[in-house]
Amino acid sequence: MSRGGASKDRSDGPDRKCIATGEVQPKYGLVRFVVGPEDMIYPDVSGKLPGRGIYVAADRDALEVAVKKKLFARGAKQQVKLPDDLVAEVEKQLARRVVDLIAMSRKAGSAVAGYEKVKAWLQSEEAEVLIQASDGSGRGKTKLSTPHYGSYIGWLTADELGLAFGRQTVIHGALASGGLTKRVVEEAQRLRGVRAKEDGKGHSEG
Repeated sequence: MSRGGASKDRSDGPDRKCIATGEVQPKYGLVRFVVGPEDMIYPDVSGKLPGRGIYVAADRDALEVAVKKKLFARGAKQQVKLPDDLVAEVEKQLARRVVDLIAMSRKAGSAVAGYEKVKAWLQSEEAEVLIQASDGSGRGKTKLSTPHYGSYIGWLTADELGLAFGRQTVIHGALASGGLTKRVVEEAQRLRGVRAKEDGKGHSEG
């Protein structure tokens, strides 16, 4: 597993081709879209909407190319309409998905927040993933290190982490191994690719 997150040797799940890059890769690294009512393109980040899927790599540049070059129409083999804020909507949905998964992990006892609790989990090697707010203090964040062979998520805001942990804001969080942790990491990797570049300056390794 890379420090950034997603496992590189996953073979489960079918591969799909990105309409923007032409590359074939596992579905968990792509964003699915479907044609909905009135021929409108809708993002389907959970992969559950009915209809033939159109796939774009979870990368902001790839999404922007797909929009600019009207590649969704080619992928759908018909004329389609795109919402004005399609890329922003994909980012919003992915962020909500990561927040919801972290919240579920918290309720299952597999996630903690707060500097002291996170530090204790890291010291006891219970933590597999270190999570830190992108807009948190750089100096404060350097006091905690990513678990050995673990993962780091540093592109959610303090407000988003607050939603996940049922607080107003959160700067430090951690996930234990097992449970939903693998899914959180994979979904966070998709969000990282789509999130606006200016929001990603805090991608330190802890």
